[in-house]
Amino acid sequence: MTQQTASTSPAAPLSPFQEKLRTYIRAGYPILYLVTAEEDRAIKLIAGILKEGEAPRRKPYVWSVSRGLCTVDLRPVAAAAPKNPELILPFLLEREDPGIFILEDFHFFLDERAPTSPLIIRQLRDVIGPFKGSYKTIVILSSVLKIPPELEKDVTVIDLELPDEAELLAILEDNIEQFRDDPKVETNLGEGDRERIVKALNGLTLMEAENALAKVIVTNRRIDARDVDLLLAEKEQIIRKSAMLEFYSTPERFGTVGGLDLLKAWLQQRGKAFSDAARAFGLPSPKGLLLVGVPGCGKSLTAKAVAAEWQMPLLKFDLGKVFAPLVGQAEDNMRRAIKMAEAVAPCVLWIDEIEKGLAGTRGPQGDSGVTARVFGTLLTWMEEKTKAVFTIATANDIEGLPPELLRKGRFDDVFFIDLPTPQERANVLAIHLAKHHRDYNDFALERHVAACDGFSGAEIEQAVISSLYLAFAEGEKAKLEDRHLEQAITTTVPLSRSVDPKVRVLWDEARRKWRRASSEGVAGAAAGADAVSEPPPAPKQPKRVFEF
Repeated sequence: MTQQTASTSPAAPLSPFQEKLRTYIRAGYPILYLVTAEEDRAIKLIAGILKEGEAPRRKPYVWSVSRGLCTVDLRPVAAAAPKNPELILPFLLEREDPGIFILEDFHFFLDERAPTSPLIIRQLRDVIGPFKGSYKTIVILSSVLKIPPELEKDVTVIDLELPDEAELLAILEDNIEQFRDDPKVETNLGEGDRERIVKALNGLTLMEAENALAKVIVTNRRIDARDVDLLLAEKEQIIRKSAMLEFYSTPERFGTVGGLDLLKAWLQQRGKAFSDAARAFGLPSPKGLLLVGVPGCGKSLTAKAVAAEWQMPLLKFDLGKVFAPLVGQAEDNMRRAIKMAEAVAPCVLWIDEIEKGLAGTRGPQGDSGVTARVFGTLLTWMEEKTKAVFTIATANDIEGLPPELLRKGRFDDVFFIDLPTPQERANVLAIHLAKHHRDYNDFALERHVAACDGFSGAEIEQAVISSLYLAFAEGEKAKLEDRHLEQAITTTVPLSRSVDPKVRVLWDEARRKWRRASSEGVAGAAAGADAVSEPPPAPKQPKRVFEF
């Protein structure tokens, strides 16, 4: 675009970040600290502010230890402009021309371990007064926040949030336009497909989003909503950098979860509520769900299946990794984990056995109240979050759940997952037989369902595996038969028979207090064909394609 065209075209509206930054600049703030890993985007946004009213007075300049002082298009400003960090601040102080001076990676020279840090800190303090009386502003641009105590009162910190959906949509539209007339690339986007792709890109930087779309185009030679899973896989790179969160890739679907029909129906309703159409209808994003109940009855499996059904990343949050020996580190870890989850929203955040991670919140404060503060941060975020992070917490020890966690507003609902009904036991048996390449119609399913009375879903699965071991021990060509299943079931002692009577009382109380996940079963019911589905195959790893 020529300079003449640029000057006559209407100016794009400023983003909220640009409005805030322009306010600080106009108010004469001498030193701003911009925290972001997206240097190019940050510089472009700063330059965009100066295109209008500030242009006659200020121009943007960028300094780095490798290039010295340059314009935003990397043209050297003057041969005398120093690359040495000890000389650049005196140079800017003596320079008569006003401007916004962006110092890249300047935090290295503010670190107390750097030998020149006392001098540079003093130099920064020296420019504060003169810069207030001129049209000069220093913007320290870094992905790391490092402010010496001497500068805490003089430096204003600004965070550059990740690209919003409008910026990501612009990247998608650029790619569509670029390949619109290319016969080698198929562009097939129906109603709502753009929204699905943009939501899959949420949490990525502009560069990461461009790379993800390029990967899809090169791999599959198309721009299509069918590639959402491939785009979601790019978010794994973000999660792997966090010690508290773990990215789960799972092939589970609702078809691999036996029973729990009421819970599945509830989840299917909420799965439609993350769209823009739901916001326009007046619906808020679903907050989350607490699953309590008998161990081994599908709580964790449900969390995995929900993420797969909704085509969202599944993040497992290990609360135990939050706690650290240094003072204040646990609280900081919790905030960073929350921010990371919000960065990849929409997503499902799975907190397994939450009662163990929050142990100690109701007892003596032997850890100086760290657990209580971490718990308070989590509760506040769960109630006030605005990002589409659907939290699924599971708990086995019902008595260990803090009452504050159960209050409405933190979870949308609490479901109690009980021992499977006869119908559910039939479904679970059929699913696990199908998983191991057996046709459930070849077995006396009703007899085995009755024998499994009191079994959890996990115990039924292990009984099927034990029966396979029994059959295989008779020879590689042996066939799995009803007698193998009968023997495996007979020798299994389920938890429901060995559990402490006090736990039984808690289970009975939970059945009355919380919503049931399953309809009342009918004794002796057989598995219907529509209730059983073959587990989907694991997603294939796309091959790298270097050219069309």
